[in-house]
Amino acid sequence: MGEIVTTTGDVDVVEEESHFSSESAQILIGEIMECNRDFENLKQNINNVQKK
Repeated sequence: MGEIVTTTGDVDVVEEESHFSSESAQILIGEIMECNRDFENLKQNINNVQKK
């Protein structure tokens, strides 16, 4: 068993032998890119409101 400590201080206990497959890594990357796109859109909307 291993531990992963998150930025919020939560501790997740995980199997040490858990490995990402190429497929699961691609899915995770896609989800991160989608969140990043949403974040960029929010930033742009905030900038547009501040300019008014």
